[in-house]
Amino acid sequence: MPGGGVQEVWNVPATTAAILELGDRLVCQGVTRVVMEATGTYWKPYFFLLEARGLDCWLVNARDVKNVPGRPKTDKLDAVWLAKLTERGMLRPSFVPPKPVRQLRDLTRLRTVLNQERARHKQRVEKVLEDAQIKLTSVITDLFGVSGRLMLAALIAGEHNPHTLADLARGNLVRKKTALAEALNGKFEDHHGFLCQTLLDSIDHLTAQIARLTEQITTVVRDLPGPEGTSALRPGPSLVERLDAIPGVGITTAHVLLAELGPDMGVFPTADHLASWAKLTPRTTQSGAKRGASPTGRGNPWLKGALGEAATAASRTDTFLGARYRRIVKRRGRKKALVAVARSILVIAWHLINDPDTEYSDLGSDYHQRLIDPNRRTRDLVRQLKALGHDVALTPATA
Repeated sequence: MPGGGVQEVWNVPATTAAILELGDRLVCQGVTRVVMEATGTYWKPYFFLLEARGLDCWLVNARDVKNVPGRPKTDKLDAVWLAKLTERGMLRPSFVPPKPVRQLRDLTRLRTVLNQERARHKQRVEKVLEDAQIKLTSVITDLFGVSGRLMLAALIAGEHNPHTLADLARGNLVRKKTALAEALNGKFEDHHGFLCQTLLDSIDHLTAQIARLTEQITTVVRDLPGPEGTSALRPGPSLVERLDAIPGVGITTAHVLLAELGPDMGVFPTADHLASWAKLTPRTTQSGAKRGASPTGRGNPWLKGALGEAATAASRTDTFLGARYRRIVKRRGRKKALVAVARSILVIAWHLINDPDTEYSDLGSDYHQRLIDPNRRTRDLVRQLKALGHDVALTPATA
């Protein structure tokens, strides 16, 4: 409180009326900032209602505000401790995006959950088929594609002739009819049909819900306001389009990046700040003469999950990110290589969001090779050939 040191502690119920009354009381007493721990979702009603009342609300990580070990721990003492840390400027607020971005987050996170649930139902269908000795997944790449759904529908309808079922193949699967007939020769009973039909109904229902969510996400992205103090009124569609240009990043991942980061990079002064916040930067530990690197940390699970999928997809491409993965995986292993590629994708996203005029331009899969001195590269290649037992004679190429 300005010019004062008054301390009061009282209980506030988690009801709308009580929180609004708290906001009025704090404003009347001259309080300008409210600090609260991030504990599950219990902080949200206090944060949002007090924020709407005009108070400067800070959400802080509970690990950053632990009291001195050995001291008693009660809600009252925790509140007093938070007030002391705030008064001395020893706290850092967590990133809480504005309301439009929070609503977009709710939609993208729900879509992610439904996608995961649909994937689990698909795995259950595969398990039922295995129980019935139907080995379709050993021949078909996508069990839920056109051919797979036709065969599943026929099995559920009571068709058990493997050759008749194999004739339902479409596209490239037509060439695999013999293998399909062998895979479809099982013991599929009415019990399996009931289970499969129930699971397929759930899959179709989830697919329809995901499609509705995607439509709503597209609408919210279109109406997303730009950062304060800029001329960008609705930058959402443009941002999604430019993020989609990053190898491994599709429209769905671009939606997640925009929802988790927001359209305003003012909260992250540099790309390194963003990577550190996302826990994609190894932490250095030093004690005496020993120096090491500790794990990156947990970070935002929704953001890290999307970046992990994007990094996995990018690792298979003939691009700079793909080459970066292949270059690191030989020395550090798959997990660390994927984390490095995920960090690169996040850094690229920061630049694209921070500067509306920036477009993604791939450096090329041979970027690192171009940086190597030609003479050094020649010596390395000659040494490799000699190690394989070859005599090497170099002749300069004619122009």
